[in-house]
Amino acid sequence: MTYEQQKRILDIIVAIGLFFLFLPIWIIVPVLIYFDSGWPIIFAHRRVGKNGKEFKLYKFRSMVPDADEILHKRDRKLLEEFKKGDWKIKNDPRITRLGKILRSLTIDEFPQLYNVLKGEMSMVGPRAYVRKELDEQSERYPETKQYIDLILSVKPGITGPWQTGGRNEVPFAHRAKMDADYAQNHSLTRDFMILCKTPQAMLSKW
Repeated sequence: MTYEQQKRILDIIVAIGLFFLFLPIWIIVPVLIYFDSGWPIIFAHRRVGKNGKEFKLYKFRSMVPDADEILHKRDRKLLEEFKKGDWKIKNDPRITRLGKILRSLTIDEFPQLYNVLKGEMSMVGPRAYVRKELDEQSERYPETKQYIDLILSVKPGITGPWQTGGRNEVPFAHRAKMDADYAQNHSLTRDFMILCKTPQAMLSKW
């Protein structure tokens, strides 16, 4: 059995196991989101997967419903801060009260288990990047261009080396290097180690 086949089996077992382990979350969180900020419950966003193929990544919505429109059409200052911060905004005003809790515990990412079961993502892998993010950031940090093909040679993951090694505090240049290193040197042993570190990383901001 090849590594890819073993990894796929691991992905399916872990994804199904987590789905049933956290079954109450799938019931409680949608209700909380609805009463906190209405519809929609799930946020879908286009990301770049293996070999550059785009797919819809799913999350529990943690921002106001019109978050993208606010960022790209209404608030130019916020957009500038977003780009200067390596596609992150400290104390993002678009995040709802409940969203702050969901993000701090990484609960907002639970729907990505569906992406794993569909075969679009893996439990462990590089960050699932936005196409424009890769294009703009690789221009801003030219040294990262050498990493892009490596990063896109494997499936993105729900968790990975940068998520367990600093999360949002890791700048893009270092994050890309970490992701490329994983893509080049992945193994089931490394995947198990990252999975074991993930619960601590999830709770690190709580």
